Amino acid sequence: MSTPVSTAAASAGALVDEAEHGSVDHLAGSRHDRRGRTRVDPIYYWFLIPTLALFTLTITVPAVLGIFYSFTNFIGFGDWQFTGFTNYIAVFSDPAILASYGFTFGFAIVTVLLVNVIAFLLAVGLTSRIKLKTPLRAVFVIPMVISGIVIAYVFNFLFSNSLPAFGAAAGIPWLSESILANPDLAWVSIVIVTAWQSIPATLLIYIAGLLSIPGEVYEAADIDGAGAARRLWSVTLPLVAGYVVINIIIGFKNYLNVYEVIVGLTNGGPGTATRSIAMTIFTGFTGGDYAYQMANATIFFIIAVAISVLQLRISRGRAAN
Repeated sequence: MSTPVSTAAASAGALVDEAEHGSVDHLAGSRHDRRGRTRVDPIYYWFLIPTLALFTLTITVPAVLGIFYSFTNFIGFGDWQFTGFTNYIAVFSDPAILASYGFTFGFAIVTVLLVNVIAFLLAVGLTSRIKLKTPLRAVFVIPMVISGIVIAYVFNFLFSNSLPAFGAAAGIPWLSESILANPDLAWVSIVIVTAWQSIPATLLIYIAGLLSIPGEVYEAADIDGAGAARRLWSVTLPLVAGYVVINIIIGFKNYLNVYEVIVGLTNGGPGTATRSIAMTIFTGFTGGDYAYQMANATIFFIIAVAISVLQLRISRGRAAN
């Protein structure tokens, strides 16, 4: 036999359960009809449809048109004719385009390694027991909020004027000339500037990964007599391996699109020594090679999609583990 207290408690529990389910349905933007089917609140369509329409008109339609024109001899205006795979065949035999791919991939590999090594070591230092680590984190994040083209122009002045003047005054011959004018060293300046701007974002991801490691793990390592280097290699690195993989893939994909830093530093020079894939494509658009460079852009797009799919699979694999 139920008592008034138990009855009231059951009623209160039912009301709470109903309220919780109601709030969840409300947050999900769904309602239930008399047959129990879920209906989406019409207000969500008012947000979704304009966004999809804008994305389609500004991204999807131009991309589809560009791929279409890559099979023609279209120069950006006037008449055109179908040429089949002529542009794609020419891309794979064009020394200038192949050189831009070689420079871009080489730059991306060097930069992603440099950025991840420095960012990881900084993250280890900024999560250790040091004073003023919170202000230091804020300082290291500053480059991330500055425009890339602004950073490039500032470093352009440093590499072209300040460093050569210092090298001449100090009697250092190799430093008295601007590396931006050296075809063999100009790429180094692009790596330095890109790394300087990219390290903060990578650093934040590594800090999040390091802070997620339980303290008991390090206590167990201390009990086993592991030193700092041993803890870093055998404990820290394996536990943040997922963050390392994601940072490498995301960074590599982003560095393949390098453009504004090159514009501000070398503008693709000296000659075409530092011309990236993106710069080659944009230059061709304004130089009468629209269809030809659209074929190049389509190939580059396929490469980017492949890297994104790889990133997604690795992310899901790490999440499943």
